[in-house]
Amino acid sequence: MKYLSPILAFVAFLLLNACAKPTFRLIDKPIIFDEERKQLSLEYLAKRHGIQQQQPYIKPKMIVLHWTAVPTLEATFDIFNPSLLPGRPDLQKASRLNTSVPFLVDRDGTIFRLLPDTTFARHCIGLNYCAIGIENIGNNDLTKAQMKANVQLVRYLKRHYKGIEYLIGHYEYKDFIGTPIWKETDPNYLTGKIDPGKSFMRKVRSRVKDLHLKGSPGLGGE
Repeated sequence: MKYLSPILAFVAFLLLNACAKPTFRLIDKPIIFDEERKQLSLEYLAKRHGIQQQQPYIKPKMIVLHWTAVPTLEATFDIFNPSLLPGRPDLQKASRLNTSVPFLVDRDGTIFRLLPDTTFARHCIGLNYCAIGIENIGNNDLTKAQMKANVQLVRYLKRHYKGIEYLIGHYEYKDFIGTPIWKETDPNYLTGKIDPGKSFMRKVRSRVKDLHLKGSPGLGGE
């Protein structure tokens, strides 16, 4: 037959789509970014990074992967949503600005965008001014679906922001101390981090090695 019947054509369509790669999607779930958060962000840039500017946006040079250590999306969203940092007196000494990231990856790999990609967010000491943060729901039990979502998200960000040169785990941030990219006005303002784990970082890096992103200068990307 020259043409497929409508039923056969529909079956062929379903088979082709079943074999296709999953569609990359970002679901917008915005946290509060009011005038207070804007001013606190500009204040943080000035006091912590020594950068004076009029708008709270960054020119990204790196991507930093995290885990939340909080078990659910809803609980994590509630933590990031307020403009003011709840609790954490050790961090409040540096700034009242709440922590946050542009991207949050749920256990099933669903990617939520909390802020526009290049909005300034407080998530990585010394590097916030140039780093896009990705948080993963969970702890040292991150899922295969989350790993795949991080790979997709890293590819998306590198495609859209050509200036991105680095891909690191949060645990690697101190390796940038003493390098030109490090900007923190208080040398004693540091915290210990292990997220998102070396195994998770190796898996993500191995799947985006064609992007030629640099890792930690201290550990050679491990």
